[in-house]
Amino acid sequence: MNKIRIIARIDINNDSVVKGRCLEGLKKIGRPNEMSKKYYEKGVDEIVFLDAVASLYDRNSLIDILKQATKETFVPITIGGGIKTIKDIKDALSAGADKVAINTQAVKNLDFIREAVQIFGSQAIIGSVVARRHRYRWEAFIDNAKHRTHKDAVDWAVELEKAGAGEIMITSIDNDGRQKGFDVELVDAITKRVSIPVIASGGAGSSNDVIKLCKNTSCDAVAVASLIHYGVENISDIKNKMKDNNIGVRL
Repeated sequence: MNKIRIIARIDINNDSVVKGRCLEGLKKIGRPNEMSKKYYEKGVDEIVFLDAVASLYDRNSLIDILKQATKETFVPITIGGGIKTIKDIKDALSAGADKVAINTQAVKNLDFIREAVQIFGSQAIIGSVVARRHRYRWEAFIDNAKHRTHKDAVDWAVELEKAGAGEIMITSIDNDGRQKGFDVELVDAITKRVSIPVIASGGAGSSNDVIKLCKNTSCDAVAVASLIHYGVENISDIKNKMKDNNIGVRL
């Protein structure tokens, strides 16, 4: 049985964890290293640190946070936001990251993904797709959902796979932070088109939302934020309820 990974998604602005709705209205809710340590101790499988505004301000400010996190958490860590150069990736991996998630720069130059994969390997490169529903399709957005690309999000995920990305992380703008469930149709559409692992993000309000997603798509991992940040449920609760519903999970 395929075991679904549970990932703690931690969005960061400067040195604070932030959360909003639909990737807007970000409010400070905690400290990144305190939260990542807590989730590690509760049994999370992986952690994703995302600089919420990096691409807008031409920066990458997660290295210090990453270095501290690796002293206290011993699960794979991904960082994303502001990854624009090969040096950015090298710096992230040297500081302890296992993977980097790339969105904006991939849209601007898909060869960047190809070059990164050639140097660091596909296992280190996640293609990040941030999507908003537009009538009967989904459009990919960049710059933390601020700018349209006019690219079909599902087709774009396929292009990222072809370029060599080892995973796809899909974030639903419409569902982010609303705690009303994932965009199951979006995740299903992408998992049916790509053969690499897919991480679903955006919308978890309860373990039932996670269970519904896992039962109706072929996702390989689920990223949760508000659900655990606000103490609605903890990692153990989610995993135990998944197990009770015959969903493979790492306990």
